[in-house]
Amino acid sequence: MSAIPRIGLTPAPEPPYDDEQPRRIDKHQPPQVSGNLALDPHPLVWGPPGAIPDERKLRYLGQALAEVLSGRRPPETIADKLTDRAYRDLVRAGQMIHASRPPFAKSLHVMEPRDGAVEMCVLVHCGDRNHVLAIRLERRGVQWLCTDFETA
Repeated sequence: MSAIPRIGLTPAPEPPYDDEQPRRIDKHQPPQVSGNLALDPHPLVWGPPGAIPDERKLRYLGQALAEVLSGRRPPETIADKLTDRAYRDLVRAGQMIHASRPPFAKSLHVMEPRDGAVEMCVLVHCGDRNHVLAIRLERRGVQWLCTDFETA
């Protein structure tokens, strides 16, 4: 009988805990996207002043925000589309949409309550349960930024 060689396994080093390495989020670095919907890297800029934003770009923003709120996209990938306060709220919110499938922004309802502000409601399909995402955008110079969001 020949001896069967033993396979020696060396234990892998344990990764650091979350509190051992502070995570710094830099809004000004280009986002790292892997397997998610990539947004246009340029600010949300639409046509002449006073023009209502393009519905397709609004849907992409709703989709990306739903992906962040479901934990499928890092928040820094859309940091340049939000005000600082809205970005802090997004990071603090964490995963608010629990879904068995990746979220899909389907129906979109857009209204302009006043000049320079747009509010939209997005129906997000997530498998067995749908969610609603409300987003407010305000014009800041020539670009539109998300100033507030809610989900249910």
